[in-house]
Amino acid sequence: MLTFRSIFSPSKHHSPHARSLLHRLHPSITVRSSKYSTSSKYSKEKPEVRPVLSVHEHTSRSWATYIIPAAVTGFVGLVAYVQYNDERRVVLKGQGNTSVNVVKGPVIGGPFALIDTEKRIVTEKDLRGNWTLLYFGYTLSPDVVPEQLQILSKAIDILESRHNHKVLPVFVTIDPQRDNPSHLRAYLKEFDPRIIGLTGPVAAVREMAQEYRVYFKKVEEEGKDYLIDSSHKMYLLSPKLEVLSCFGIEYNAEELSEAILNLLQKTPQ
Repeated sequence: MLTFRSIFSPSKHHSPHARSLLHRLHPSITVRSSKYSTSSKYSKEKPEVRPVLSVHEHTSRSWATYIIPAAVTGFVGLVAYVQYNDERRVVLKGQGNTSVNVVKGPVIGGPFALIDTEKRIVTEKDLRGNWTLLYFGYTLSPDVVPEQLQILSKAIDILESRHNHKVLPVFVTIDPQRDNPSHLRAYLKEFDPRIIGLTGPVAAVREMAQEYRVYFKKVEEEGKDYLIDSSHKMYLLSPKLEVLSCFGIEYNAEELSEAILNLLQKTPQ
């Protein structure tokens, strides 16, 4: 009992052993070390107080030191990984597995087998060696397709007459159930006899449209008549069957011929 009193007595000169025992018995009590002047027992000099850093505070700072940089490094790594995967998905011109590729984008185009207006089988190999302007539409379109065919015909006229560049126009129907070879031949003759018309089985036409990323959907009307909602895309193919560009309905004939001419001049043959 005497030892217990001596430990908790107000004396300012506890031994190291006593201070250690006190900390174990009452960890909530802050332990302080005091340094007094050795010149006099009754010196009025104030003691130098140095608080002991708690284990919890030290641990918190240590975790913060490592967690924050690690989190920043992980986020930067994630961004770099996503960008790397995106770059791997890019298919550069001439580096894809199929014969037709688009510059820096998903692979567009591929093999096909359709029937022309003379009922002859036409494949992608028949287009090789020619600059080709490929358009997807249907003959019963009330306005967009006729307008686009007029623009296409005038654009290739400009390229041939002014710049001596020949471009082969090809029209692929997205309505093969109604656009048979004879009907397609009579329709295209009204616009330009140079336009090659292609049709065929529904499955073959749909497969080619999917390869060229062409959207179309039948819109039911009253009775047996119907319209087709389509993306109306026009593609320029190089003699190596590479898709160089896609043109929408916003081009007129002059703009279309100029855009094609720029691509022809920049693309090595």
